[in-house]
Amino acid sequence: MNSQPSFVYKWLPISLRDVLSDGHSNRNYEKLQAILLMTLFAIGMGPMLITAGLSYSNYNDLLQKEEHAQLEWRLEGATRSIAAMVENLISVTLYAGRNSVYTDLSNGDNLEMLYLSIKQQYPFFADLGVIDQRGIQQAYYGAYDLIGTDYSGELWINEVKATGVYLSGVYLGHRQVPHFAIAVTNHDKETNEQWILRATIDAATLQQYINSIKTNDTDDLFLVDGKNVLQTSSALFGNPLSQYLPGKLHLNSEENIFFHVMGDVKKTPWSLVLIDKTYVHLDLWKSFRDRLIIIIFASLVVVSIVSYLLTKGLIKLIRKSDEMQLKMLQKAEHTDRLTSIGRLAAGVGHEINNPLAIINEKAGLVSDLLEFTHDFEHKSTIIDSLHGVSKSVDRCRAITHRLLGFARRGDVSMSLVQANDIIKEVLAFLDNSMIHNRILAKLELADNLPEVISDHLQLQQVFLNIINNAIDAIGKNGSISILSYLVAGEVRVVIQDDGSGIDSQMLSHIFEPFYTTKETGKGTGLGLSISYGLIKKLGGDITVRSTLGEGTAFTITLPTKEYERK
Repeated sequence: MNSQPSFVYKWLPISLRDVLSDGHSNRNYEKLQAILLMTLFAIGMGPMLITAGLSYSNYNDLLQKEEHAQLEWRLEGATRSIAAMVENLISVTLYAGRNSVYTDLSNGDNLEMLYLSIKQQYPFFADLGVIDQRGIQQAYYGAYDLIGTDYSGELWINEVKATGVYLSGVYLGHRQVPHFAIAVTNHDKETNEQWILRATIDAATLQQYINSIKTNDTDDLFLVDGKNVLQTSSALFGNPLSQYLPGKLHLNSEENIFFHVMGDVKKTPWSLVLIDKTYVHLDLWKSFRDRLIIIIFASLVVVSIVSYLLTKGLIKLIRKSDEMQLKMLQKAEHTDRLTSIGRLAAGVGHEINNPLAIINEKAGLVSDLLEFTHDFEHKSTIIDSLHGVSKSVDRCRAITHRLLGFARRGDVSMSLVQANDIIKEVLAFLDNSMIHNRILAKLELADNLPEVISDHLQLQQVFLNIINNAIDAIGKNGSISILSYLVAGEVRVVIQDDGSGIDSQMLSHIFEPFYTTKETGKGTGLGLSISYGLIKKLGGDITVRSTLGEGTAFTITLPTKEYERK
C-alpha cells in the first residue's frame, strides 16, 4: 500500500514534494531512493576523495621538496669540488709566474722546462704562453704556432691587468678547439714592466672532472657560462658551446619529471647544473600511489554497497511507515467509534441506575406491606421472589458501577490502595466469564502487602485489560495464576496464563497502539497500550515474557508508600 493523504507531506518544499509525489498522492519511492543513494554516496565518498587528493598532493610536494633538498646538497658539494680544482689550477699558474723571470721565460727553452715541470703534476695543461705589456705573445710552448699572436684587442687583457688573475670560459679561439685559459700578471724586476703568463687547458679536462664527481643518482651534470652556453657536454643538451635551454625540461612524461638546480662556482665564470629525471625514491612514490588507488577503489565499492543497503532499508522503513500511517488513521476512526461507545455505555449505566433504584424501592415497599398483611397462600413465595429481585438489583448496581468506573476518563487521583483488593474486585467482575470458559483462577497473594501509591480506577482498568487478554488467549479449559509479593520496597503482581503464547517477533510490539494478536474484530489493539501508559503514569513498570505454546506472563511493578519516601 503506497498511498497516503496529501497533508502528511504538504509542508515540504514544492521541489521536494514533486520528487516524492507522482501527482496522484503516491510517494515516488524510486526517485526518493535515487536522491538518498546519491546523497549518501556523496557524503561517504566526498570527504574521502578530498582527503585522498590532499594526501596525494602533499606527499608529492613533500617528495619534490626532499628531491630538491637532495639536489641542493649534492650541488653544493659538486660546486665546492670544482671551485677547489679551479683554485688549484690558478694557484699553480700564479706560483709558476711569480717564481719566474720574464727575460728567462721569453726564451723558449726555459718556458718548455716550466711547462714540462707543471705537466708532470697536472697533465691536463695544454700549453703556456708569455705575453708582454703590449699584449703580444713573446714566447709559447704547445701544439700550435702562436708566437707573435696579438691579444691586445681582447677584453680579457684589461681584466687580467686590473685584477691580476683571469679565468676564461670555454671557447674555440685560434685553435678552433674547445678550451679555457688561466692568465696571471707579473712584474719584471729589471724593466718594471707588467707581463702575463697564460696557460690553456683543454675543455675535455673539465668534462673528465665533471664525470668523476657525477654520482649514479645524477642523470645530467654540466657547466654553463653566464649566457647559458654549455662549457661541458650534456646528456640532454648536447656538446660544449651548445645552448642550454631549460624550457625543454617541461616536455617529458610524468615519470620523467625533471628536477634541476643551478649553482655558481665561486671565483669562476661558470655555473653548475645538476638534473635528475625522476624521484630518488621513485619506488616509494609508486607504492604510495598504488596503495592510494587501491584504497579509493575499495572505499568506492564499500561506500556504494553500504549506501545502497542503507537506502534500500530507509525506503523500506518509509514505505512501512506510510502503510502504518494509513492503518493508524483507519484505527483512529475506529477508536473514535469506541470512544463514542464508551460514552454511550456511561450514559446507559446512569440511565439504568435510575430504574434500578425505583425497582429496589418498589420491591422494598411491597416487602414492607407484606409484613403487615395476614398470611395467605403463596405469601412466602412472594417474599422469596422479592428477596431475589433485591439481590438482582444489587448485582446490576454493582455491574453498572464498575461499568461507570471503567468508562470514566479523568485525571489520575493518587492515593494509597491495596493491590490485592483491586485484583479480587476485577476477578469478581470477570467471574461469570471465567466460569463460562471453565478457566480456573489460582491466587498466590502475599499477606500484609504494603499499600501502593496509585489510582484505584486506573489500576483496576490495567488488571482488567491484562486478565481479559489472558482469558481470550486461553479460550476454554485453562488457568490464570496471579501472584503478588514485595521485593526491594516495591509490590510486584505477576499475571500468568497457560494460553497459546506470543511469538518472539511479535512480543516487542504488543505495547504499540492498535497492535493486536487477536483475530480481526476481536480486539482493538488499545488495551495493552493504554495499560502500559497508565502504569508509567502511575510511576510503575510493566514487562512481559512469553513462550509460544506455553503461555504469557505480565509483571507489574508498583511503588509503595515506604519506597516513595526513600
